[in-house]
Amino acid sequence: NPKAVQTTKVSLFTKPGCPHCARAKTLLAKQGLSFDELTLGDEISISAMRAITNADTVPQVFIDGKHIGGADDLEKYFS
Repeated sequence: NPKAVQTTKVSLFTKPGCPHCARAKTLLAKQGLSFDELTLGDEISISAMRAITNADTVPQVFIDGKHIGGADDLEKYFS
């Protein structure tokens, strides 16, 4: 339905050149989900990301406010 509105809110923290971030974005796209991307160094610092996610690695994915984790966790979430 071209007029359908996505009700799921997705956000993820990424870093330029990160292959795991690219994989997470591909997984989200395959599910038909758009997302808000926060890029380390541009929109947010690593210390701010740590404070929010309690993690040191990217990507960090949130779906509807729930912390999913990284790309491997996202694969498990969708399976």
